[in-house]
Amino acid sequence: MHKIIAIVNVIAWGGFWAFGYLALTTKPADSGQMTIAAVLAATGAAVGLWAYFQLIRHSEATGYAKKPNRVYQRADEEAA
Repeated sequence: MHKIIAIVNVIAWGGFWAFGYLALTTKPADSGQMTIAAVLAATGAAVGLWAYFQLIRHSEATGYAKKPNRVYQRADEEAA
């Protein structure tokens, strides 16, 4: 399942860059085409972020990646 999410991640980011480029380089007179490309680019970014965070969650759960170092107050320190 995680390989599928990784493939979705790559495809989604590819769509983001491709449609983002189309949205930025479209002539201002073609506002409909620009809007559709921008919506597709935003969708690609959203799906890409979702897939990326799922992959991070999986890699931390399996021990492949370390969990982030959280700052905890030690017992011998006073609260500020």
